[in-house]
Amino acid sequence: MLNPEQAFAEICKALPEFTAEPIPLGDACDRVLRQKIIAERDQPPFDRVTMDGIAVLYSALESGIRKFRIQGTQHAGDSVQTLSDKGSCIEIMTGAVLPHGTDCVIPVERITVTGREARIEKDYVATRGQFVHPQGSDHPAGQVLLRPGAAISPMDIAIIASAGLQEVSVSTLPVIRVISTGNELVPAGLPIEPHQVRLSNGPALLAMLGRQGFRNCEHDHIVDEPKLLRDKVARHLDDASVLVLSGGVSMGKADFVPAVLEELGVRVVFHKISQRPGKPMWFGAGPRGQMVFALPGNPVSTLVCCRQYVLPALYLASGRAKSAPMHAVLGEDFVFDANLTCFLPVRTVSREDGIVVAHPVPTNTSGDFTALSGTEGYVELDADRAHFPAGLSVPLHLWSKP
Repeated sequence: MLNPEQAFAEICKALPEFTAEPIPLGDACDRVLRQKIIAERDQPPFDRVTMDGIAVLYSALESGIRKFRIQGTQHAGDSVQTLSDKGSCIEIMTGAVLPHGTDCVIPVERITVTGREARIEKDYVATRGQFVHPQGSDHPAGQVLLRPGAAISPMDIAIIASAGLQEVSVSTLPVIRVISTGNELVPAGLPIEPHQVRLSNGPALLAMLGRQGFRNCEHDHIVDEPKLLRDKVARHLDDASVLVLSGGVSMGKADFVPAVLEELGVRVVFHKISQRPGKPMWFGAGPRGQMVFALPGNPVSTLVCCRQYVLPALYLASGRAKSAPMHAVLGEDFVFDANLTCFLPVRTVSREDGIVVAHPVPTNTSGDFTALSGTEGYVELDADRAHFPAGLSVPLHLWSKP
């Protein structure tokens, strides 16, 4: 049986690479960037004034001049003016170009204006270049601002727009089908019998995928009937590039999913991982390279496996750069002696010294999904030990950040 690291390595070997497509910039947030973003101009593109006030020549201050004739006013977006002489000044607004012939800005709070004359406070000490953001000091024209592999953030949208781009190349969104299996499942809103349970894994998986930008998803519920399961899964394999199934992968008489997938030409890569929860997970590759994840049906197992394997695989196929691993220290002692990797849900707090502390939230079996509410993620506890003392540093996997 593979351990979690080996299982993900096998998934990586079977991954396709999603193609790229140009999309409008307004639709690009959360998508994976597939091109370099090059600075169109210097930033700032001119010597930019950072304070309302007056622009003067610093040597005039050095020579003792404290009173200046106001030559004119220049707002942000106005054409640049030129100072006529050292005894003059130009009223200037934040964001404007520094007028030619000036090299110092005196804040409006430190001057008194009478008519067309500005007087600087007697004790105010200025410096050359103050309140001026020099041209190109952030970056020069032609510099690479963003590289392929970034998940585009709102801040990145601003950077791409500053490069003058209306469209940007991103990874195509895979067509994903989320399939819930089981006779016992009843969707919300429909009458339910005492022996049935509400269908919850499908909506949760759609939400988890959508939260990470994978929104080209649809959900289907299929009962445990081999022919119906085979027919419907076959149609989904034709339509989608990724299948995420929930349930039907254990060893019971009604666990038909692995056999049906193999009948449909899906090559099994592995079945079972030495972990808890989620040990029965199945992964395979379809005839056209489709990724097929068959997750255990218990809700905690489903969500952990989606976060641990499905989302990272989708990111990798999208060309997204790996994020740095995160760690936390355990807040309490914990014992787990099953000789399996344990994915333990936690609530986290950050101490004043910056250390993240993870407090275990054990679930009452892997069906206890209500215990996950309020957890930030789970920690990974190594299979080679049974006792995990408080203060031990362990890998932390956030639900929100694969």
